Amino acid sequence: MDNLFYMNEALKEAYKAYDKKETPIGAIIVKDNKIIARAHNLTETLKDPTAHAEILAIREACKYLGGWRLNDCCLYVTMEPCIMCSGAIVNSRIKKIVIGTHHIKNSYSEGEYVFKENYYSYNNISCEFGVLEEECSMILKDFFRSLRK
Repeated sequence: MDNLFYMNEALKEAYKAYDKKETPIGAIIVKDNKIIARAHNLTETLKDPTAHAEILAIREACKYLGGWRLNDCCLYVTMEPCIMCSGAIVNSRIKKIVIGTHHIKNSYSEGEYVFKENYYSYNNISCEFGVLEEECSMILKDFFRSLRK
């Protein structure tokens, strides 16, 4: 399996969020070439500000593995994680993150991106951007455009 396959799986989760009128972000966690967790944003549905796709996927992966350390796991997420999710990623010991597109608001704030890039690097987490970037960006743009109608 490759990055395109897994990011497509994360995009499927983003579309589930879109259909629920949630911000369309999807995440999956892979260990040993097997998807062990999948999630999408549910902040509105659960009325929980922490119910981001990354947090929910981390919780599911921890249940699956029977512990909080997600050593040798890779997170695929359609949009760059926020600061809260970045902390959870580091604390869970995920080793690699593959990201579809940059955080929309961060396009105005290079400092936050640089902070997260340094934070991941300092914690020995490799990070790859731009896998299916156009598709990951488009679902977000479509979603926010539909809210403005």
